[in-house]
Amino acid sequence: MVRLGRFVRFSVNPFLDEDSPGCNSYASKPAGEGLSIYLEVAAELVGPVEPQTGLLVNVSDIDRIVRQSAVPVFARQIREHLRRGEHIPLGTASQILWSACERLSDKFDSVRVDRLCLKLNPFRKLAMDTKDPDTMYFSEKFEFAATHTLWNDAFSPQWNFEIFGKCANPTGHGHNYVVEVTVATPAGGPALKIGQFEQVVDSHLMQLVDHKNLNVDVPEFHGRIATVENLAIFAWERLEGRFDPGRLHSVTVWESDRTYCSYYGPSESDPA
Repeated sequence: MVRLGRFVRFSVNPFLDEDSPGCNSYASKPAGEGLSIYLEVAAELVGPVEPQTGLLVNVSDIDRIVRQSAVPVFARQIREHLRRGEHIPLGTASQILWSACERLSDKFDSVRVDRLCLKLNPFRKLAMDTKDPDTMYFSEKFEFAATHTLWNDAFSPQWNFEIFGKCANPTGHGHNYVVEVTVATPAGGPALKIGQFEQVVDSHLMQLVDHKNLNVDVPEFHGRIATVENLAIFAWERLEGRFDPGRLHSVTVWESDRTYCSYYGPSESDPA
């Protein structure tokens, strides 16, 4: 079994009855007109690879089917709500996303649509697992800058440099870290308030680590090596239990665009 993902980009102008179909799917198709709402939807499909082609599904077919069956669901609902002057909270957005999931459920023969993700902006997304229609997953990215040194006092200096290389530099080095926090909430329950969500992350995590020397300024790292792995665990410990009525699902920390670590809690494994 493999998991194949494909992003489909599209735009909706809520005040036009339809959008230009466009020709540039890399940018947005439908293309939108004027100041339009730009969105990305990612479909993740699961199934066996076809031996003769080496494909799960041709990505051109994913593009075509998502644009024919799912994009119109978003376009219609966006137009209906905004023309009535109605706000679209995350709970309503998850209902729209689930409607799109249902429209895709029988479109790929034996291949299963496992997950649909709506990218609300470059740093924020909403996802639903087709096996769990009662739960929505909201994710948002945050950035902080910090310095650290990777060093274990129980090791000799030589062994520290053998293990940690340049990262054992006694004067430290820095990263512009990115943290993605994902919260699971009941799809039909009280709506998650993004402002409150951000306040929790800011007060319980970001203010502790931003522009800090992790080894010196953060007590939890006085006896813990400030690796990206331990940072992900630390972030979980700071945030777990603070998102009522939701629950913390995962924390992912990037220390560079090539190195990241995800943590799902002390008793969980990667659900993917």
